[in-house]
Amino acid sequence: MTIHVDLLQGYQQLLKLSNAMLAQAKEGQWDELIACEMTYLRNVESVARDQDTSALPSGLRMQIRPMLKQVLDNENEIKGLLAHRMDELRALVQTTSQQQKVTSAYGRISNQVLYPGNL
Repeated sequence: MTIHVDLLQGYQQLLKLSNAMLAQAKEGQWDELIACEMTYLRNVESVARDQDTSALPSGLRMQIRPMLKQVLDNENEIKGLLAHRMDELRALVQTTSQQQKVTSAYGRISNQVLYPGNL
């Protein structure tokens, strides 16, 4: 019975971490999200290692099912937020690259005096 209690507590902890990660992603706290992810992954491994779902009592499976569904829903939402963040970072990198090219081009011609006839 204590194994079942431990498993249920494992899922509860997993859901708590998942909710925290989702909140961090929504708030743009990316460093905190990454730090929390390591603990989350260890808990996922622990829960997966400690269970044989076919041997669980149906009552326990009924308790775990909504938690697992919420964890999966959170993961999907986090993935969407991360994809959006990646797009933002990609745009920033592209803008920076373009600015460097412009700066470099102007730097090469900065010592030259251009006259309308030279263009």
